[in-house]
Amino acid sequence: MDRTEYHSAADEFSRGNPEPVKRLYSHRDDVTLANPFGPAVRGWTQVSQALDFASSRFSNGQVKSFELLAEHEVSDQSTIFEIESWKARVSGREGVSTFQLRVTSTFRREGGTWKLVHRHADPIATAHPDGPLRESSR
Repeated sequence: MDRTEYHSAADEFSRGNPEPVKRLYSHRDDVTLANPFGPAVRGWTQVSQALDFASSRFSNGQVKSFELLAEHEVSDQSTIFEIESWKARVSGREGVSTFQLRVTSTFRREGGTWKLVHRHADPIATAHPDGPLRESSR
């Protein structure tokens, strides 16, 4: 699976434009989205609305890099796990913030095209200071 279009769509999302991501999504009732701006949702109508809301929170953004941590692909399904490094103005705050998201995305083939069916993004990209995976223990 080629991730170029997906990464480009995420970059557009960082500037408040949800349409490229929405075009990549399957429009079936089993699609899911979990992001930091609300509860997980299921079904194209709810996912579409959540994408509109989340993208409206961003402006002046750029996704600076995508670090692929894992990729699993079998015939008609592919899952990737990445760390996305963003900079964007978030929710009308002053100035541009930089942050990382850990993201799991699952795609399936529909009519010969890869479609996004699940995305989970959250800002937990570093180990908890008291956890077993502190930087010094790696």
